[in-house]
Amino acid sequence: MNAILLSIILIPIVEIYLFIEIGGKIGAINTISLIFITAFVGVLYARYEGFNTLKAGMSQMVNNEMPIYEIISGAALAFAALLLIIPGFATDFVGFLLIFPPTRFLLLKKFKNNHPTKKYDKEDLIEGESEDIDDKK
Repeated sequence: MNAILLSIILIPIVEIYLFIEIGGKIGAINTISLIFITAFVGVLYARYEGFNTLKAGMSQMVNNEMPIYEIISGAALAFAALLLIIPGFATDFVGFLLIFPPTRFLLLKKFKNNHPTKKYDKEDLIEGESEDIDDKK
C-alpha cells in the first residue's frame, strides 16, 4: 500500500483516538483550548526559528558558502508549522520536534556539511563578452 495513502488513513485515526483519550482526562474545553494554544505558540515559534535560519543562510551566502542545511531546515520549519496548524496532538508532537533546533538537527544531520563547498576567488572568474546572433539578421 502506498505510504501516503496509509498516512492519510492512519493519522486521523490516531488523532481521533488521542482526542478521545485526552478529552476524557482533562475535559472537552481544555482539550480544545490546548489544541488552539499549541497551534498559536507553534506557529509563532516556527516564525522565530525561520528568521534565525534565514539569518544563518544569509551569513553563509555572504561567505560564499552554499546554505544547504539552512534550506532543508527552512523547508522542515514550514512543514512543522503546517503540522502545528493541523488540529491534533500527534501532529503537534512531530511539529514541535521539527521546530526545536536540537531535535531538528538530529533529524536532519545527514544534510549538515555533507556537500563540498568551494569558495571562489577573483582569480577564478573569466571575463568575456557576448554577442546576440539574432540581432545580426
